[in-house]
Amino acid sequence: MQNRVEAYYRKEHAGNRPVLGSVEDVDALIESLLAAPAFHNLAELHSLNRQLLPSGFPDHELLVGVDKDRRVGVLEFMDADGNVVSLGAPNGRGEVSYFLVGNPTEFPDRSEIPVELVCEAVKEFLTSEGRRPKCVEWQVPEFW
Repeated sequence: MQNRVEAYYRKEHAGNRPVLGSVEDVDALIESLLAAPAFHNLAELHSLNRQLLPSGFPDHELLVGVDKDRRVGVLEFMDADGNVVSLGAPNGRGEVSYFLVGNPTEFPDRSEIPVELVCEAVKEFLTSEGRRPKCVEWQVPEFW
């Protein structure tokens, strides 16, 4: 079975979410987020290779944000084990917000990592059938 990830990052995706099936698709997603207006720089991803919960909802989620001006981004992974956020350099810029279809999502201090590492993590998410990427360090956010 081919690894596939469903993405949501534009209002028009509400009824027809694009599916990523290759590392080239991941590159295109990151480039699309980088080219988007500042209030559309976050994507919600779900692996189509994992079983749905009895409710019909995914049992996991990967949020992927990029800041085109600073060439950094954030990751948040959620599953039954809890929520974790990417851990960046010790000199973070405090809490930051990224925007999914105009709606803000806050991320804690030190959550931003280089955009190249964000892209690598999304590729790992795709190829590992939706598991938490191991190529980044993670932190448990204090405000949760």
